[in-house]
Amino acid sequence: MFEYKVTQNIFVLLPEKCKMFLENTVNHNEQFGWIEVICGSMFSGKTEELIRRLKRAKFAKQKVEIFKPSIDTRYHEDMVVSHDANEIRSTPVTSASMIRLLAQGCEVVGIDEAQFFDDEIVAVCNDLANSGIRVIIAGLDMDFKGNPFGPMPALMATAEYVTKVHAVCTRTGNLANYSFRKADNNNLVMLGETEEYEPLSRAAYYEAMKQHNVLTNKGGSIQEPKSELL
Repeated sequence: MFEYKVTQNIFVLLPEKCKMFLENTVNHNEQFGWIEVICGSMFSGKTEELIRRLKRAKFAKQKVEIFKPSIDTRYHEDMVVSHDANEIRSTPVTSASMIRLLAQGCEVVGIDEAQFFDDEIVAVCNDLANSGIRVIIAGLDMDFKGNPFGPMPALMATAEYVTKVHAVCTRTGNLANYSFRKADNNNLVMLGETEEYEPLSRAAYYEAMKQHNVLTNKGGSIQEPKSELL
């Protein structure tokens, strides 16, 4: 059965039982696990959603381990912490291969800031899922230049479930999926918070990058949007 829901004068057809994300429970008759990816821009709630799922698994008394790259020390060296100070204890690792060794015997594995890992993280996550572990990954899907970030595209392609979350654009109030870097630093990896980054919508990001290129004498690197189909 279906029900109608009115959202901003638009009728949306919804299943009778509609969920934002269908969280599978552990199937002890199945030898394989699966991969879940939570992706989006900065300040979109990726880590918060990761922590929520991991705490639910812990409440169910499942054996859970959480890992993060050792370079992420913004809030705490040994904790995964969201921007709103929600936190869960984690193990910092210097390489993806360490996760494979440390996750033995787990039922659920969480990985935060996956974009900072090397490409081996893809094989590691698939090995864990193939051994019966539920793997939950959170990370930025795009870098500050608007390009796919590190191993995230491959993780999203091999995952059974992908959840894209959005921030709110600080300039337009629309949904934001870009992370605009306000700091004058061109390094791919630069840890930061609201002083260094802000979430922007596509239109706001385009305008911000255009202005940034003018100020830094790098005009022409942003492609003008096409007004008609060819």
